Amino acid sequence: MTLEQLRIFVCVAERLNMTRAAEALHITQSGVSASIGALENTYGTALFDRVGRRIELSVAGRAFLDEARKILNQVREAQRTLMDMSNLRRGTVTIYASQTIGNYWLPRVIGEFSNRFPHLSIDLHIANTEEAARMVLDGAADIGFVAAPHVDPDLDGVDVEGDQLCILVRPDHAWAHRPPRPEELVRGAWVLREEGSATRSEFERALRGLGADVKKLDVRLELPTNEAILSAVVAGLGPSALSDLVAREALASGALVRAVNLPRRTFRVLRHSERKLSLAAEMFLKCLPGAEQDAEPLPFRRRATA
Repeated sequence: MTLEQLRIFVCVAERLNMTRAAEALHITQSGVSASIGALENTYGTALFDRVGRRIELSVAGRAFLDEARKILNQVREAQRTLMDMSNLRRGTVTIYASQTIGNYWLPRVIGEFSNRFPHLSIDLHIANTEEAARMVLDGAADIGFVAAPHVDPDLDGVDVEGDQLCILVRPDHAWAHRPPRPEELVRGAWVLREEGSATRSEFERALRGLGADVKKLDVRLELPTNEAILSAVVAGLGPSALSDLVAREALASGALVRAVNLPRRTFRVLRHSERKLSLAAEMFLKCLPGAEQDAEPLPFRRRATA
């Protein structure tokens, strides 16, 4: 059974006349008759009763008409959905982002996107770097944002504007008045994000660059969110390393001070190398800082593994 057969059947059923149905469909009357005959022969059921020179719907034909109309209506809805998506009148972009990016960096991008495309929606999930990458791999996310280099043979990525990690302490902490020495850094009784988070990985990489032995790092407390860590540092539980985006208000108010500015880092946008992005997702990428509106969304490239 084909959609064309359904359309022909419905057209004949509504007019109860083969000739008028053929004219409405712009096909020959023999084509209409052949299509109806094929349906009846295939299922061994008469859809029309021939009464003299006219036709009437049979009992089976009346029941089938309701179902045929439902199917054709569903097809029209499916076509309308595709048209709406291709014209950016409908669509959702599913994004998984690590905490710092999702809570502090992406909101301004989402705001610009929503202003430009008010009919499109964003489904944003906050996760750590490993989970965000896994969601893109599994197809649960269109786009992933992570705050650390990420290498996977099935993921393409591109670096975008990032942030700066800094070591934060209270104003009464010794490091607020003089920079800590490398040997002091490992004994700092740290309050840090969990292992697997980009912030933790970047912090440890920066410490190694300063000559500190990360294996001897004294971690007093691990917490799963930036906000919890910020509160712990303000409460005097120990120093931490957080993004300047996260600490902006605490620094401005004087509740915390920068002991050390660590190297700037870029954020990385991830997409699956074998899945085509929806038009809505492509438009979202064009709202990212540095993206060109009239060019390809972003120059994605695959990172070679070591």
